[in-house]
Amino acid sequence: MILKNILIISIVLFLLLTCQSSFALDNPDKATFAGGCFWCMEHPFEKLDGVIEVVSGYTGGQEENPDYKAVSAGQTGHLEAVQILYDPSKITFSKLLEVFWQQIDPTDSQGQFVDRGTQYTTAIFYHDEAQKKIAEKSKEKMEISGRYAKPIVTEILKADKFYKAEEYHQDYYKKNPVRYKYYRYHSGRDQYLNKIWNHKKKNNGHKNLNFKFKKLSEKELSQKLTPLQYEVTQQNGTERPFDNEYWNNKADGIYVDIVSGEPLFSSTDKYDSKTGWPSFTRPLEPDHIIEMEDRGLFMTRTEVRSKYADSHLGHVFPDGPRPTGLRYCINSAALRFIPKENLEKEGYEKYKKLFE
Repeated sequence: MILKNILIISIVLFLLLTCQSSFALDNPDKATFAGGCFWCMEHPFEKLDGVIEVVSGYTGGQEENPDYKAVSAGQTGHLEAVQILYDPSKITFSKLLEVFWQQIDPTDSQGQFVDRGTQYTTAIFYHDEAQKKIAEKSKEKMEISGRYAKPIVTEILKADKFYKAEEYHQDYYKKNPVRYKYYRYHSGRDQYLNKIWNHKKKNNGHKNLNFKFKKLSEKELSQKLTPLQYEVTQQNGTERPFDNEYWNNKADGIYVDIVSGEPLFSSTDKYDSKTGWPSFTRPLEPDHIIEMEDRGLFMTRTEVRSKYADSHLGHVFPDGPRPTGLRYCINSAALRFIPKENLEKEGYEKYKKLFE
């Protein structure tokens, strides 16, 4: 009899949970956020437990049925936005707001990162008074956090009609992973977010080496560098392919700037690009890399320079392998290789874990 009652209770509970789940799927709550380019706003929310769907679209303007061309040109008054359908029994609106703040620069009133114009500004669109109050408290919390040096300009607006964007924009990060990663990296979004949200991160007991990295005087450069190293790093030269020190180096270790010693790349990210120059999918220390537009040789490329020494290193191209889709094509003459067994001896012990 007891077992029978337990079984009945279990069945009832199961049915109740099933009904609740079905109700949530049929009647999800909505959250609508504008955070600049909607390509970059889908993935952070789609991976959250309780989020049912994230749709890219346009809202906040007056024009009906806008298209991407008109919105991106700033002709409609609409903002690029995402609308999130979610199960409030699994995830709260407050949690979604926490994620939202960590995707944007809320102090920029003219756009977001590389995308400029009011169509790329940030906003929280509330669907009821409860959401409005939660959004206001969340914004106030950000304002008094001391995290930002400038005032927060993200608006809190009443949700209006939301127009779904063209299908090729939906899940863009899945459909075009290489292009998406290239765009996102070069937009400056991740670099800003890492600075704002990770600037208090502990260094795990390792010494900060940045203090010793610096640009040398012309006299010091002439004494330290070979003619080829000087030509490459100081005069934006390019060494010959397949005839340089590291193009075929397969040893484990890191590559540092030949002038300053600042860590730049790791052998763990090195691959054979068949070009004859050392090639990497990503920097070891992104903060040590500066990217600039290069219009030389009758084409537009992205030049790569070191942050502290200001050495010309090479160029980055969007034709590399996964996971980044990038190819950092670097001159050997701009680098010094430190084998993994010498890392501690030369003061780079924090990178030993890469090879363990």
